[in-house]
Amino acid sequence: MGHDTVETPSLSFGRGGEPGRGTPYAQYVRLEELHSLQHPRSKEPAELSFIVTTQVMELLFDLLRHEWTIARQALREDDLPAALAALRRGTHAQNVLVESWDLLATMTPQEFNSFRSLFGEASGFQSAAFLHLEFMLGNKNAALLAMYAGMPETQAGLEEALRSPGLYDEALALLARHGLDVPATASAERHRPSEEVAAAWRRVYTEPEFAGLRPLGETLLDVAERVTRWRQRHLSSVKRTMGGKPGSGGSSGLAWLRKSAEQDVFPELWAIRDEL
Repeated sequence: MGHDTVETPSLSFGRGGEPGRGTPYAQYVRLEELHSLQHPRSKEPAELSFIVTTQVMELLFDLLRHEWTIARQALREDDLPAALAALRRGTHAQNVLVESWDLLATMTPQEFNSFRSLFGEASGFQSAAFLHLEFMLGNKNAALLAMYAGMPETQAGLEEALRSPGLYDEALALLARHGLDVPATASAERHRPSEEVAAAWRRVYTEPEFAGLRPLGETLLDVAERVTRWRQRHLSSVKRTMGGKPGSGGSSGLAWLRKSAEQDVFPELWAIRDEL
């Protein structure tokens, strides 16, 4: 009668890694550096959750930028399958971003207030990674670049994002190359709703000739809906944790977040739903 064998992972490793830097896994994901980046400034236990959640969000912003950059380039090259694949991968990162608010949603005002003053004027509003995503979505505002005057490389990257076509710009350019009457929309200004753009999407959804472009519209809506969910969760978490106090970075707090949550991303795709 045979005996079942249980395989065990390798507990000794070949050479080639960095001496004294731990296992290959630790070296690959840079665990030592990663776990050295959390430095609470108070004795409040909830502060560590606040720091870790913020850092996780920043990493996910970078991942989302990576996927949207791939999608934007694929749209530019008329490679719709590759663009859709990247956008759909990005929605999984967006889902985690939305759910990450759960880590902060139950923080009481007393817990938050016990360390809020210790980070001074620091605010998520100042996140360059988040602002880059906003620019890619078409929510452009050149005035915000002033925050990065002391960070020339960061400012230059954001200036490039401001000048470059966004994700939606490239989607509309693809529609134009398929024969739809779409005006040039790429600019350094915030995207404004356009009846011409709405008419083009209306044709995509109603005319068989353009049926192959409908998955693009629906996938862009998947992205847009998750942006709204993230903004709404941000609003509700702040409302629960700090109420209507002004934001630490000088914003109006809830008023600014509420206005942001009410702004549709890719507005023409939402507007035509009334007629379909």
